[in-house]
Amino acid sequence: MENTSRHIFHIHGITGMLIATVLLLSILGVLTFLGIVTQQSVADKPYTLDASQIQSVSVDNAAKRTVAGE
Repeated sequence: MENTSRHIFHIHGITGMLIATVLLLSILGVLTFLGIVTQQSVADKPYTLDASQIQSVSVDNAAKRTVAGE
């Protein structure tokens, strides 16, 4: 028996392909836009470092190294 209900513009044909393509491109566009917005907001607040709070040698670290080395 021959399938006579085939149509090129059904959801499984060209229309379905176009819907899937538009959906994927819109998701790509939204994610790209959100990524750019996030990157711009982070670029406005640079990371700051207080150099006076940095300890090059800590007594606690030296004590732990001695205990671990034994």
